Amino acid sequence: MKLETATFGAGCFWGVEDAFMKLDGVKETAVGFMGGTKENPTYEEVCTDKTGHAEVVQLKFDQEEVSYEKLLEVFWSIHDPTHVNRQGPDTGSQYRSVIFYHDEKQKELAENSKEKESKKHDKPIATEIVPVAEFYKAEEYHQKYHQKQGIRTC
Repeated sequence: MKLETATFGAGCFWGVEDAFMKLDGVKETAVGFMGGTKENPTYEEVCTDKTGHAEVVQLKFDQEEVSYEKLLEVFWSIHDPTHVNRQGPDTGSQYRSVIFYHDEKQKELAENSKEKESKKHDKPIATEIVPVAEFYKAEEYHQKYHQKQGIRTC
């Protein structure tokens, strides 16, 4: 089995991780930060909205069990991609909607899915599609947070 990697930011990473963990074929998840300017940022630093990082979930998946296209479907379904730097009550650039692609195929699939998604909304899609950057894993207490806390949703 060869695992592939995908990285998504769709607001608070606790709920995003929880949604992807439920999919057959997703073998590993980790929450963290990507796309900013500071090396090894802490959660507290990212929350200042000064590091430029997005809260993301990075997952390892088995392409034979779940396609990248299915991951994109879930991504679009779990947040409002028309909001800029905001999801629900959470505001700041760390909550932006972003797809970090790991290769040209993911980029193409993400762009195609964004085009389809845009037809479902009255407002423009704010989701960024950008090359993968350094992933900084968040502190341990953030990992599998919903599972640890017995929470079903955000």
